[in-house]
Amino acid sequence: MMHSCSERKMMKIIWSLCLILSFFNSVFVFASPVKHLCRPDQRDALLEFKSEFHFHTTAAGEKIATWRNNTDCCSWEGISCDNNTGMVIELDLNNKFGLWDKSLSVPLRSNSSLFRLQHLQSLYLSDNDISGVIPDSIGNLKYLRVLKLEFCSLFGKIPSSIGNLSYLTNLDLSENDFSGDLPDSIGNLKYLRDLILSICNLSGKIPSSLGNLFSLTDLDLSENDFTGELTGNFPFLLLNLSELTGINLRSNQLQGMLPTNMSSLSKLEVFYIDGNSFHGSVPSSLFMIPSLTYLNLGGNHFSGPLEIGNMSSSPLKLLSLRDNNFSGPIPEGSISKLVGLVELDLALWNTGRGMVDFNIFRHLKSLAALDLSYLNTRSMVDLSIFSHLMSLNSLYLSGINVKIRSSLHIPSRIETLALSSCNISEFPKFLQNQTGLAYLDISANRIEGQVPEWLWSLPALGRVNISHNSFNGFQGSADVIQKSANLSILDISSNIFRDLPLLPKALRYFLGSENGFSGEIPMEICELVDLRVLVLSNNNFSGSIPRCFENFNASIMVLHLHSNSLSGFLPEEIISSVYLISLDVGRNRLSGGLPKSLINCTRLEFLNVEDNNFNDTFPFWLSSLPNLQILVLRSNSSTGQYILLENL
Repeated sequence: MMHSCSERKMMKIIWSLCLILSFFNSVFVFASPVKHLCRPDQRDALLEFKSEFHFHTTAAGEKIATWRNNTDCCSWEGISCDNNTGMVIELDLNNKFGLWDKSLSVPLRSNSSLFRLQHLQSLYLSDNDISGVIPDSIGNLKYLRVLKLEFCSLFGKIPSSIGNLSYLTNLDLSENDFSGDLPDSIGNLKYLRDLILSICNLSGKIPSSLGNLFSLTDLDLSENDFTGELTGNFPFLLLNLSELTGINLRSNQLQGMLPTNMSSLSKLEVFYIDGNSFHGSVPSSLFMIPSLTYLNLGGNHFSGPLEIGNMSSSPLKLLSLRDNNFSGPIPEGSISKLVGLVELDLALWNTGRGMVDFNIFRHLKSLAALDLSYLNTRSMVDLSIFSHLMSLNSLYLSGINVKIRSSLHIPSRIETLALSSCNISEFPKFLQNQTGLAYLDISANRIEGQVPEWLWSLPALGRVNISHNSFNGFQGSADVIQKSANLSILDISSNIFRDLPLLPKALRYFLGSENGFSGEIPMEICELVDLRVLVLSNNNFSGSIPRCFENFNASIMVLHLHSNSLSGFLPEEIISSVYLISLDVGRNRLSGGLPKSLINCTRLEFLNVEDNNFNDTFPFWLSSLPNLQILVLRSNSSTGQYILLENL
């Protein structure tokens, strides 16, 4: 019994000791500092980097604003760390709001604390206002695998030290304003898969070292100023890059011939070389690449007959052969088998005034866009051919004789329709059901009478060109065009209209030259406060230029009132827009002097005031306009010695 009692006492003591130890252990745990994964030197570098930038409360700015001392930098927004070492391996301050809402600004300096993050593997700073050169110290980030600096307002040369980033797999520097050529060191990046350098203002020859990039899958050098005859090295050097799936060289100044064995690029899906000066024949091997899906050869000097071959199993979705020197018949048999085509562009093909069987396009059921503009053919196209193409939304047939049946029914998916110079004599009535129509061009035809009222009720209508016809009025009330709430571009020039219609408030471009408009310029036009282009030349307007034109100062770029009978002064308050590029008031009856407010038009390139009654001294002060290229002052009464403006 005593033994039992002593055991119970012992157990109480043990339990008490356990509770005490448990308490102290919990106190120790809670009192211990929290261990951060982030290394202090990495945190300090990031905080210094934060202090180097001005940032706003959007996108990247919101991320960087959350970075605070005494917190784990590995948990900060935009930061990723190695789970073992605590080193920062990813910095993502990409600005999702894009060009119009820059989050970060201030140049990236060579001694930036960013370069102390030497274990970085991914760096995303896209769409921010870095606005400087890429420093040579970028080459110190030797573990970098992804570098994305597109839309960053960068300039200067791409440093050769970028070739030190030997682990790089993705490089995107697109849409910056660099200068000079692409450094040869780019060929050191043997693991590079994506090289995106579009719209970078790069020039010179494309370095042959690109042929060393055997891992490359996507090459985009489009919209630069690369030059040179390429037959010696490039594009032949690309033939060894068997992993390539995309090549985009569009809009450069490249020359040469394509190699005959293009099929060695067996994985190629995208090949864009439009807008260059390539010549010779197009190798048939190009069409043998089994994966080729998007092919654009437009705007070059390719010639000879085109041999496409049997492409019945081709995955081709886009084919553009426009504006080359091809001659002879269109390869109708081959094209008709491209049943997967979504976009086909054969504009400006020279058939030698031969015949074209437009029925081949019936078979292309997937077509969404078709451009056959200005084919040199004697054939007439019946629009009913396209009534079977249920996916068609863009149709360009300008320069071809077109037949429009009165019973024509086209699927109401049409959004873009270009029928300029098609020898049409009646307004196309089938358009009345095209509720999705956004762009209409029926200029340079033989259409007479009034523009139908229903046109302006099409809800999506945004751009209309009915110029160079014989229209003489508008059906409906005076405000009929104002029903077109989305209309932003309207060209009614070179018709025989007499009364200027009331225009929709959202209009930005209005071209009404060469009509029979007379009387004073109506004041209602001043309500178009977003107007960028106003052309009323070659009419019979009289009276003074309305002072309310000052409403356009926040937007106007082109103001042409040439060859009317306008009189009075050129008002200062209306000629002061910093956006004005072209001003033409020649051949009127204006008098007085040129308004000094022109000095505010710093973007002005063209100024014509000829054949008026200006009697001021010679306007030497116009020489301070930095962009002025053409100045016409003849047939006025200006006095003073004539000088050639230095910037002209």
